[in-house]
Amino acid sequence: MAGKKQISPELKVASTDGEPVKPEKDRKFVEALSRGLDVLRAFSQGPVILGNQDIARITGLPKPTVSRMTYTLTKLGYLSYNTQLEKYQLSSGVLALGYAYVSNLKVRQLAKPYMDEFARQTNMSVGLTCRDRLHMIYVENRLPPEASLLRMDIGLKLPMASTSAGRAYYCAVSDKARLVIDDAMAAKYGDAWPEKKQGLDRAMKDYKEHGFCLSIGEWDRNINSAGVPIHLQDGTIMALTCAAPSYLVPAEKLRGSIAHQLAMLAGDIESLGV
Repeated sequence: MAGKKQISPELKVASTDGEPVKPEKDRKFVEALSRGLDVLRAFSQGPVILGNQDIARITGLPKPTVSRMTYTLTKLGYLSYNTQLEKYQLSSGVLALGYAYVSNLKVRQLAKPYMDEFARQTNMSVGLTCRDRLHMIYVENRLPPEASLLRMDIGLKLPMASTSAGRAYYCAVSDKARLVIDDAMAAKYGDAWPEKKQGLDRAMKDYKEHGFCLSIGEWDRNINSAGVPIHLQDGTIMALTCAAPSYLVPAEKLRGSIAHQLAMLAGDIESLGV
């Protein structure tokens, strides 16, 4: 329909199992809460400072609705208002929620010594990631003792389609969830989707044959990485990834030995009963 606002594909995909955000005819679903959270998520889709019009464009929500949401979220401490720019940015309330999640993540605490040893032996950065829509977010990153490269801060987001962590998650979910993700990615990438899908299909082949996924210069042309899923006891799927500059770890070495070691590390972490 002409003039209908387009909602970002990432705002249509749930953060865990790939099901649509709003179940049809679900009386327990709180529409106002969903809209408020979509307003917060809009800040991951564009600049760090957004006006109501920007947020309305990203979310597809009517501007009057956005104005009420931003006002309320500012009052609650999740947004702050810049009077000079007349725009909003995330506030410390969001950080507090994120910190509470990360600090209470049991797998992160138990996996640290295993990740440290792997980083020391392979001279690679090792990360633990979880999914957020069409991205993966670092919740932990460990480095070799003397390495300063590839320091991935907690909270850093990586695209699912082109990174080994994202591909590992993609390969580990159910067929139904994968189809939902495919639809969202097709809408997001448009003409570039067939190339992205080829990379995901290659990753699926590697995962079925070897238990790991690779990204050889596809996220960053200078970076090679491997990823494997981790299945937690509560049903959550996370992804373990290792990465290094290609001049330090060529693709042959990554595929031939290190990626297999990473798969073994994921098994060790799962055996901890997290």
